[in-house]
Amino acid sequence: MTGAFYIGTLINGGAILLGAGIGALRKTPMAADNQTFLKVILGAATVFIGLKLTVTSISGPLKAALIQLGLVLLAMTLGKLTGKLLHLQKLSNRLGQYARQRILAVPAGQRGSPADGVNVCAALFCAAPLGILGATAEALDGGPFALLVKAAMDGFAVFGFVSLFGWAVGFSALPVLAFQGFISLLVGHLAQPWLEAHQLVASVNATAGLLIFCVSLLIFEVKRIEVADYLPSLIWAPLLTYWLR
Repeated sequence: MTGAFYIGTLINGGAILLGAGIGALRKTPMAADNQTFLKVILGAATVFIGLKLTVTSISGPLKAALIQLGLVLLAMTLGKLTGKLLHLQKLSNRLGQYARQRILAVPAGQRGSPADGVNVCAALFCAAPLGILGATAEALDGGPFALLVKAAMDGFAVFGFVSLFGWAVGFSALPVLAFQGFISLLVGHLAQPWLEAHQLVASVNATAGLLIFCVSLLIFEVKRIEVADYLPSLIWAPLLTYWLR
């Protein structure tokens, strides 16, 4: 196991620092047209990355591929039920509500506490399911592409937060690096050997790909999907494949 699976996380942290630096130098916000264009580009990239990861992870004859896809959908169903029991989406929503409250607490025309800014950004960036999905996929050789999309999102988001909390929001890169790095370590060093030994890596990547695609629906505001509740699907997918094989 090499350190290659840290690339996406490192770029994510670098994008946050870059966004904070640009935000400190540039005083005018991004134009609305540019924001919309960026949203479309990132959404389209998320669709492509998610579906590509799923398609390339499902192999074999048509019958075998359909069985694999069926197991992924079953894993997502069980994952959703598990996530509901664990209140994962509610936890994610609470972090989002905390961030929203701290943002609204900033007096008009003034800047909020730098510590609040770091906490707000860290809560938003670490609560994003794309970070967990991307770190998992990268650790399992699915590539850093999902994290590159998240890096762009976080970088542009922190650019906007500079006007509210100052350049110190760039320090939110540290908890993001620690959180996503921990996931990569956990998956890459503990889970991957067992998954590879039983040829189960593809089942995890196929499931992660569909969940990444679900994130694109949130970006385009097509459907409000509680992606955090589906995260246990990443555990159910290899277990179901192992048990039913």
